[in-house]
Amino acid sequence: MSTDLPRSPSPAAPSAPDARGPAVPAVSWESVSRSFSGVPVLRRVTLQAYAGRVLALVGENGAGKSTLMNILGGHVPAESGALRLGGLPYAPRTPHDARAAGIAFVHQELNLFANLTVAENLHLHDFPRRAGLPWIDRAAMRARAAALLGQVGLHLAPDTPLDRLSTGERQLVEIARALGTAARVLILDEPTTSLSTRERERLFTLLATLRDRGLALVYISHDLEDVLRLADDVAVLRDGEVVAHGRAADFTGHRLVSLMIGRQVTQLYPARRDPPERASADRPDELGVPRLEVRGVSEPGIVRDITFTLHRGELLGLFGLMGAGRSELARILFGVYSAASGAIRMDGRPLAGGPRARVRRGMAFVTDDRRHDGLCLDASVTDNIMLATLAACCRTPARLVHAERVRATVRRIREAVRLSRAAEERQAVRTLSGGNQQKVVLARWLLAKPQVLILDEPTRGVDVGARAEIYRLVRDLADSGAGILVISSEIEELIGLCDRILVMRQGELSGELARDAFDRARLLAAALPATAAAATGAHS
Repeated sequence: MSTDLPRSPSPAAPSAPDARGPAVPAVSWESVSRSFSGVPVLRRVTLQAYAGRVLALVGENGAGKSTLMNILGGHVPAESGALRLGGLPYAPRTPHDARAAGIAFVHQELNLFANLTVAENLHLHDFPRRAGLPWIDRAAMRARAAALLGQVGLHLAPDTPLDRLSTGERQLVEIARALGTAARVLILDEPTTSLSTRERERLFTLLATLRDRGLALVYISHDLEDVLRLADDVAVLRDGEVVAHGRAADFTGHRLVSLMIGRQVTQLYPARRDPPERASADRPDELGVPRLEVRGVSEPGIVRDITFTLHRGELLGLFGLMGAGRSELARILFGVYSAASGAIRMDGRPLAGGPRARVRRGMAFVTDDRRHDGLCLDASVTDNIMLATLAACCRTPARLVHAERVRATVRRIREAVRLSRAAEERQAVRTLSGGNQQKVVLARWLLAKPQVLILDEPTRGVDVGARAEIYRLVRDLADSGAGILVISSEIEELIGLCDRILVMRQGELSGELARDAFDRARLLAAALPATAAAATGAHS
């Protein structure tokens, strides 16, 4: 259910900041506009960010947040309007200009190299050289890297290969690199999407420290709880315009959602229904043949003795901490990885072969790493969406593609997942925001109408309005008889969407909760190592 809201005619900027920051903005956008291929992306945006304060920038995917930051970072020019840095005119032509001016980015998709050491990643733009010689001064590089790591609270050897670090540690390395540029303005784009709860808290502590040092922080996120907790000021973008701008204390989560999408969302999660295919657990004779049956699946060092059943019409959640083996299990189920022992059956028949064989059987998989495993980045939006279903749009018997049928199919599914209007059908997926890339992956597999759908972090980086639509589409697919496995780090998402939740810990299933027993504390206790869970219970 939704109700249209009027657009705020002229949002007021927050009043002058308190004594912690000067009156002159650290950075300001003045009537900045930009369009791509004739489609307006930014419309006369006026905005300020102050030193010693956190400005949170929120809006739907495609609202213009990334474009606004890319203009500041010298990646694309503004078509009209002006930028100011510390009150002075600022017109970067390249990212190098922005770095030299003290603008630093921490991108949603981290710009680090896994095959290099931490120290090498920290110096990609400015390797120290020996005096008068072209060779890298590795001793100086290590010493400077150690100092930068200390600033973000990372205590590890500078020569540590990056691929040994957790996602949260890599995030801190990226921030350390930004600090190494003597940044005055730090922009963080969805910095918490891949972090554990502990890593998130560590990041927030660091950001508070940086704010107190006098940096201007611009924080882009779809997690409104984090926004209201961290930000001093909030700006809301909708369809390329600033529709609200003020102090964070003047906003609530509900108001932000309404401003972002232009309507009131009264129900994020769809109502649960019990289709005929799903019988109650206490009447196993009515359950029928499971959509997916997993028995004793093991692979040394990854998973051990995994056994569960996914029924027709069921949304089965899978929760666990980072490193518990959830994503690895999903890849085993989809045939990306093999298992040393155990059996997997789909609709009563053994499931064998790789991903292609699984797709032919009616299985689909939305991975947690869309850029590496889910998308052809240089292909168009249309090509990516149609990868799994192009044959249905071919003329027979010549098998020629029916172009108009393809266009109609793509338009229908892009409306269903609320793909940004700025994302043209022939546009390369690489150029889309992270949230819109995720919608393309979801659109592809929802279009295929699979019998078994595995979703690994399906709404990572997706705005709240699109989440409601995605949840509805997933529930509709389940109600049509599909079995859906939802892997998520967000407990609220699993509780709101799923019929049953499994918990993994250190490669094993450690718990199962039925719908009437859903409880955040119980899920966390089952996911934590035994000693930590006991300590948590004692503390509670």
